[in-house]
Amino acid sequence: MGDIVHRETLRGLMSREVERFVAEHARSGELFARGKRSLLAGVPMPWMTEWAGPYPVFVDEAEGARFTDVDGHTYVDFCLGDTGGMTGHAPKPAVQAIAEQAAKGITLMLPTEDSIWVGEEMARRFGLPYWQFCLTATDANRFTIRLARAITGRPKILVFNYCYHGSVDETIISIENGAPGSRPGNIGPPVEPTETTRVVEFNDVAALEEALAHEDVACVLAEPALTNIGIVLPEQGFHDVLRELTRNHGTYLVIDETHCICAGPGGATRAWGLEPDFLTIGKPLASGVPAACYGMTEEVARRSQAFMESLPTTDVGGIGGTLSGNALSLAAMRATLEHVLTDEAFERMIGLGERWAAGVKEAMTKHGLPWEVQRLGCRAEYWFTPTPPRTGGEAAAADDHELAQLTHLYALNRGILLTPFHNMALMSPATTAEDVDRHTKVFGEMCAELAG
Repeated sequence: MGDIVHRETLRGLMSREVERFVAEHARSGELFARGKRSLLAGVPMPWMTEWAGPYPVFVDEAEGARFTDVDGHTYVDFCLGDTGGMTGHAPKPAVQAIAEQAAKGITLMLPTEDSIWVGEEMARRFGLPYWQFCLTATDANRFTIRLARAITGRPKILVFNYCYHGSVDETIISIENGAPGSRPGNIGPPVEPTETTRVVEFNDVAALEEALAHEDVACVLAEPALTNIGIVLPEQGFHDVLRELTRNHGTYLVIDETHCICAGPGGATRAWGLEPDFLTIGKPLASGVPAACYGMTEEVARRSQAFMESLPTTDVGGIGGTLSGNALSLAAMRATLEHVLTDEAFERMIGLGERWAAGVKEAMTKHGLPWEVQRLGCRAEYWFTPTPPRTGGEAAAADDHELAQLTHLYALNRGILLTPFHNMALMSPATTAEDVDRHTKVFGEMCAELAG
C-alpha cells in the first residue's frame, strides 16, 4: 500500500463507519452482549468476532443471495458462508428434499439409494470412480491423509505455505522468517507440525522437488489455487510439474476442491484437466447441510480396500463418524447436484464473477488506485497491491488489515457482505447482475473517499 492512501484519512473514515454501524445495529449489539453470558466470546465460534465492526450482525432470515439481520437491514450476500452457501440460501429443490427426507428418517447408519446416485454424479463431474462420504471437508482431508499414509507406509504429508484445509492438524503450518513451523494462531497443536508435515511455497517448483526427494511424503494435499489467504493462482505449467514430481517420487496427489469448486461444476480438476489420486470437497454440496466426500482412483481404491480388509475392525480406525453418510445429507446432496449447482448455473455464475471483477478494476483505475483483482471462476477478490501475489508468503505479507477492515465495514453499512479475513466475493445461482453492480457502485464510492 505504501502512502497511496493517507492513514489519517482511512482512520477517520473507519471511525465514522463504526459510529454508523453501532447506531444502526442496536439489536445485534444487545444479542452480542447477552451471548457473552453463555457463549465463549459471545458467539458460536470464536472467528465470528473477526468481522469488521465492534460485533457481528445477527441473522434473522436468509433466502437466495440475500439475508436480513435482526435490526431489519437486508444485505446482498457475497460471502455466502465462505462457500458453504454458494448454492444461495434455502434453494427450493434442496429445501424440499430435506423436508421430505427428514420426515422419512435422518440418520440410520445404513445406505440409501441417494448415496449411489451422488457417487455416480461425483464420478461424472470429477473423473474419479470411487467415493466415500463424511460431514466436513476437514474430515475428508483427515481421512485421505490416513489412507495415503496407510497404503504408502510413509509418515509425512506436504502442503503449501498459507494453505487452507480446514482444521486438519498437519496443515496448520507455515514458513516464517524462512523456517517452517507452527502457523501463528495455531491453538494447542498435538505435536510440532514439522514432525508430520513438509511445507513449501506455492508455485516454487525447486522447493517442491527438494521436499519430495526425501521419499517420506505420503501425499501432497493441495488446493488447485490458494484461496484462504486470498486467491493465488498457479503459474503456467505448475500443476503439470506437481503431478509429474508426485508420480516420480511415489507420492499421492490430493486435490482439495472445497473452495475451488467455484471454477466450475467439476471444480478446477475438470476445468484445468488435473489428475489427482484423491479428491476432497465439502461446504456447498448439500446447500448448507453438513456434507462432504472424498474420491479416489481405481488403483487407490484397490489398495485402500485391501488394507481395510486386513484389519480386525474399521470402526475405530480413525476413518468414519457415526453421522457420516447420513440419509439427510445424501438427500440434500442429490438435490443440490441435480437441481442447484448445475452446469447451466455455473455458466451464469462465472459470468457474474467476470462482471464483478471488471467493475472493481474499473473503479480502481478511475480513482488512480494501483490495486489488482484476481478471479477464479465465480469467485473474485481484490488485492491492495499492484500485482497479485504468486505465493502464500507473498500474500500474507501483502495483507493490509486496517484497509481491509474499512473495506468490509464500508460495504456492510451499505448492505453488502463480503467474506471476512480477505476481500472475496462469491456468486450464487441466485445472484443477479444488479447485485454485482450495487457492489461496484459502493466500492467506487469508497475508492473516491480514500483517494480524496
